[in-house]
Amino acid sequence: MSTTAERPDYLDDRSQLHRLGYAQELFRSMGGFSNFAISFTIISILAGCLTSYAIAFNQGGPVAITWGWLIVGLFCTVVALALGEIASTYPTAGGLYYWASKLGSPSWGWFTGWFNLVGQIAVTASIGYGCAFFSTALLNLLWGYPNSFGWIFFLYGVIMLGAGLINMFKVPITAALNSVSAWWHMVGVLVIVGILIVVPDHHRSVGYVFGQTINNSGFGGSSWTHGVFIYVFLTGLLMAQYTITGYDASAHMSEETRQASIGAAWGIVMSVVVSVIFGFLLLVAVTFVVPDDKGAAGAGLFVVQYIWQTSMGRKWAEFLLFIAAIAQCFCTIASVTSASRMMFAFSRDRAVPGHQFWRRVSKADRVPIFTVWAICVLAFLLEIPTLFWGYTGYVVSTSVAVIGLYIAFVLPIILRLRAGERFERGAWHLGKHYRWIDMLAIGWIFFISIVFLLPFAYVGIPWNKGFDWNFLNYTPITVGGALLLFGGWWLISANGWFKGPVRQGTDEELERIEAQYGGAPARSAAPAVE
Repeated sequence: MSTTAERPDYLDDRSQLHRLGYAQELFRSMGGFSNFAISFTIISILAGCLTSYAIAFNQGGPVAITWGWLIVGLFCTVVALALGEIASTYPTAGGLYYWASKLGSPSWGWFTGWFNLVGQIAVTASIGYGCAFFSTALLNLLWGYPNSFGWIFFLYGVIMLGAGLINMFKVPITAALNSVSAWWHMVGVLVIVGILIVVPDHHRSVGYVFGQTINNSGFGGSSWTHGVFIYVFLTGLLMAQYTITGYDASAHMSEETRQASIGAAWGIVMSVVVSVIFGFLLLVAVTFVVPDDKGAAGAGLFVVQYIWQTSMGRKWAEFLLFIAAIAQCFCTIASVTSASRMMFAFSRDRAVPGHQFWRRVSKADRVPIFTVWAICVLAFLLEIPTLFWGYTGYVVSTSVAVIGLYIAFVLPIILRLRAGERFERGAWHLGKHYRWIDMLAIGWIFFISIVFLLPFAYVGIPWNKGFDWNFLNYTPITVGGALLLFGGWWLISANGWFKGPVRQGTDEELERIEAQYGGAPARSAAPAVE
């Protein structure tokens, strides 16, 4: 990995953005740490690890939680390295779809963009709904708030409304929130781990945490063969893979980051590395205090609350739930921020219906306010199935988020690998290592995309009375439907008018656009990493 400054405009954000065809419309005030913080916040180990803990616990048990986390974390780091190199060359809010368009063609950009947007909406919905789950658990302990799916959904709506309102603030305010969030996550994990070491009277053995297997999927019945174990373990990787998503946020915030050709790349990579380390500490600590397997399995999505309350008592559970719920609120806000920038950039290039409306930026705060609310509303609507299917509806949204985002991740990586030495390296690049890193990243993404389309629970045979629709994996239907929609739209219409990223004008015209917002600094003097 290498950082260079061979081209002077790598550190001149405005001229580099002009070279990529865009005016400086968004407010560039974020430093390197703030850029890292938004991806780290969206990954949110205090959100993904805890809200989806039940998935890995039932799909493999502690083995899937601890070893699964390390395996997924290693490969996600490889993916992050591959993405970071491309982000350094093309630091724009469009991120993945812009890269695919420039390295491939408008068709590559079209499919990358739509899968990215769908994944962004799905991951925002999953994060917000997971936050509603934990907040419900906390409010239930404090004041007896009902924990039915209807009341969880109501609280989810309130959380999304709050996330939208906070995203109306100026960028320096949301950047500051993300910085606070990053420290809240790191310190919060250490506090939780410390409490889980000291307070509980009983801890599980090392053999249990790193060697115990559990199969509540229904596959194999009482027979826990090697083949069944591998299958169930692989489906249990969804917990870790869902958690370590959304780190492309650093790319989507690059037009608001100083020295973005370095800051965005480091933000992508370091957000994954730090998350893997702190997430492992958190998961090991939680698993060490699992009181009993049967009770934990029966607690469903409230499994973490059950573990904490049973092992330490109500007051300690309330305190730990408070730490996690606040972190998840930060995560929801950051996810809305990232997704709104992606939708803004995609609309700026005329890909989204009503693009003239969605690409508007408020002149006072320089925030794409309409896409902020579009993301909030669409994410809210995506979780309506939880009112009918509960747990399954949540698992499907997490699967859609993972597959949608990682399909969008893999397409520009394929194109960068294909470009070889013709690829114009940015200020941060992989040097000669790009080949094996890109190939590993591509192989892993194809692998997990297939795994998460498979049934995660045995539901019986469709024509049999014992068939349970509540545990059917609807992800192939939703992902396949999205592919048919985008593909059909491209063949019927979009291939005639979508030309990929559209240059906004000459340098003089870009300056006139910037003048509407009070102009833009000619050069950033801020350090690359704060």
